[in-house]
Amino acid sequence: MTRRSCAIYATGIVCAHLLIVGIALVVAQVFQTMIHTRLKKEITLTENSQMFESWKNPPPPVYMEYYFFNVTNPEVFLAGGKAALKQIGPYTYREYRPRENVTFLENGTKLYALNPKTFVFVSEKSAGNPEVDIVRTVNIPFVAIMNELNSYSFFLRTLVSMYINSLGVEVFMSRTVHEVLWGFKDPLLTKVHSMKPEVDEHFGLMWKKNGTHEGEFVFHTGEENYMDFGKIDTWNGMRQMSWWSSNQSNMINGTDGAVFHPLIHRNELLYIFAADLCRSIHLAYVKDVEVKGIPAYRFAPPKDVLMNPKDNPNNAGFCVPAGDCLGTGVLKVSVCREGAPIVVSFPHFYQADPKYINAVDGLSPNKEDHETYLDLQPTTGVPIRACKRAQLNIILKRVQGFPKTKFIKETIFPIMFVNETATVDDESASQMRMMLLIVTLVSNFPLLIVGMGVILLLVLVVLFCRNRQKKNEVKRIDFTEAFHSFTTVKDDTAYTQVSDKPDEPSETPASQQTRNGSYIAMSPVEAQKC
Repeated sequence: MTRRSCAIYATGIVCAHLLIVGIALVVAQVFQTMIHTRLKKEITLTENSQMFESWKNPPPPVYMEYYFFNVTNPEVFLAGGKAALKQIGPYTYREYRPRENVTFLENGTKLYALNPKTFVFVSEKSAGNPEVDIVRTVNIPFVAIMNELNSYSFFLRTLVSMYINSLGVEVFMSRTVHEVLWGFKDPLLTKVHSMKPEVDEHFGLMWKKNGTHEGEFVFHTGEENYMDFGKIDTWNGMRQMSWWSSNQSNMINGTDGAVFHPLIHRNELLYIFAADLCRSIHLAYVKDVEVKGIPAYRFAPPKDVLMNPKDNPNNAGFCVPAGDCLGTGVLKVSVCREGAPIVVSFPHFYQADPKYINAVDGLSPNKEDHETYLDLQPTTGVPIRACKRAQLNIILKRVQGFPKTKFIKETIFPIMFVNETATVDDESASQMRMMLLIVTLVSNFPLLIVGMGVILLLVLVVLFCRNRQKKNEVKRIDFTEAFHSFTTVKDDTAYTQVSDKPDEPSETPASQQTRNGSYIAMSPVEAQKC
């Protein structure tokens, strides 16, 4: 066997082995199963794990951008006209949210934690100074008192209205952004506090929320089931709330938005419990995106999250009392926030009924600026970019006994909205890219084997073809040499006639003699003459 033949046989054997092993691994998905099993074990909130440390002290910086709606024509609105609003901001704060009092429960399958939040003003990311800039907005304490008195007698409401007028309190107030946001001593609440000490005399949209937490959480660590990773087990000791009008609406579903289970699919719904909204919301896949070189899935709340119960019956439980429902795009949360009739929506009433947008001037909802979304790395389930946007509104309407509201048309009046953003930092992004590269190489290793087998198969075909071509060339050369030798001998050869008879003169013509007899030998002789 020649060296060329040995090379062909060896290449064929190696090629066959690579293709068989590679295709078997691809079909069996051995390496993918190995990686998925490893991820399910590694991505848990177990003590001293890397995931636990990043969950306990989130590395990406979180920024809170506050935008306010300044009312430019309060007199027109009080006279029954349409309010004109001008957006001011942002006023940006860096948010710090470490987990505290972390305690493992039930053999490490659950985890107790508090999540206090601290806010620090960031001037370079802000449009102005919150301690200087003035905003004219709805006097929420005044509206809260009117709302509280709405069930009392007309006579009592009239007396209270006269007393409020004597204090010089109006439906709209002008305060600095800092006061509206972080609190001030309200003259009306001060009077109420003197009669009811349990009522705080201070008011602010974020009053007592700097350095405090939103409740006590117990989370699943994912130790028992990776699909439960980060899910909330209880909030303030409750597995289910009580203020909505259906069991489904009262359910506490999903995580707090900081983490999600690994191996996320495009066709699944993700749930987040938002304590500030007093409910769980779901997010659906929107599209594939890339953040700092990291592939991600974008999830966002679909329109049916805040859809009117007529169009989405699942939202009927958020009508309190039952049957008392608002339109699409808004949610009344005053059932869990005592005081003013507070309503939440997306900024500028994005995805809401047009009647709310057209009730005031100055709103222009759009997807780019007002959509809430979450970009998740699907392999690990880690959020690499988040943008949570929510608007705070208040219901303004006529209340009998308060002459200042006599001509007001019932309006869900925008107060402010917040844009909470976070993007993975460069160091974490670099680590994640490296980790994903390793995962990709390992999971695609069977394909590399198949690829090598295919390459060797091509090499085998080339070697085989060249070997056939070489053999044909050798045969052609041998035939040519043989033919050449044959023609050379023919030119130099004569045939000798052999006969049993003695030589005798023959009368046969010479032309006939050459055609008779048997030719048993060839020898070079001189040509006979006729």
